[in-house]
Amino acid sequence: MTAENADLEKIRSDFARGMMLASGSDDPRLERAFELVPRELFVGAPPWRVIDVRNSAEETTADPRRLYDNVLIALDEEKGINNGEPALHAAWIGAVAPKPGETVSHVGAGTGYYSAILGVLVLPDGAVHAFEIEPALAERARRNLAAFPDIEVVKGDATALPLPASDIIYVNAGVVAPPAAWLRALEPGGRLIFPWRPTHEVALSLLVTRRKGGFEAKQLMPSWFIPCVGAGRVERTAKLPGREEAGRTRSVWPIEDKEPDATATAIIGEVWFSSEPVAA
Repeated sequence: MTAENADLEKIRSDFARGMMLASGSDDPRLERAFELVPRELFVGAPPWRVIDVRNSAEETTADPRRLYDNVLIALDEEKGINNGEPALHAAWIGAVAPKPGETVSHVGAGTGYYSAILGVLVLPDGAVHAFEIEPALAERARRNLAAFPDIEVVKGDATALPLPASDIIYVNAGVVAPPAAWLRALEPGGRLIFPWRPTHEVALSLLVTRRKGGFEAKQLMPSWFIPCVGAGRVERTAKLPGREEAGRTRSVWPIEDKEPDATATAIIGEVWFSSEPVAA
């Protein structure tokens, strides 16, 4: 092993430890997953365009060590598509807590980096279905994930294609409201996490869990993603939430299953959001 490779392995190990702390999880497998999956294999050939959102800085670099900072890496600058902020994804992955043997639907997989990490966490016997609507990115993901036999890359629109029965639906594109079909695809105890962007002023990470009494909703940290094709624009809406109403949301319901009532914080498309918690 060259000194340069040893240095990069040490940097990746330190990065993984930082992601473990950012995750809020006590599952040591999460740290190991970030350590095992090399980010440089998923972001194309150097030089890379690095976007440091927290410090409002951008640069172009060929130094792979820079990939192990908490920065975005551009995948398609023209369309605003990037590899995602690692600390945010670590927190999301900690929140959905993937377990061995679970099935994950990853919507907006990009070139497959977080699909790979999710794939490691559901080993053995788990599966990841990585949906990517951009053909060029889907093809890159297919090549990048060729060594992961339990990860299937699906080129297409995850709002129109049927999702498999899933323990986790992990959405990396801004959603005005999730399709009712995503809720129905969740197994009992299944978790759906997505960036909820119903209005310009609301940008929340929302964790939805399928309980016996319905779909429990919990707000996490703020999040900003490019819009999800098929779920990122308002077509039919009876009520959009302000920031305060969005913060009071405790459950989500398919309108077909339950009509909106006075507790509604938002009524959008096929679903509505309620301030009423799910019954135990």
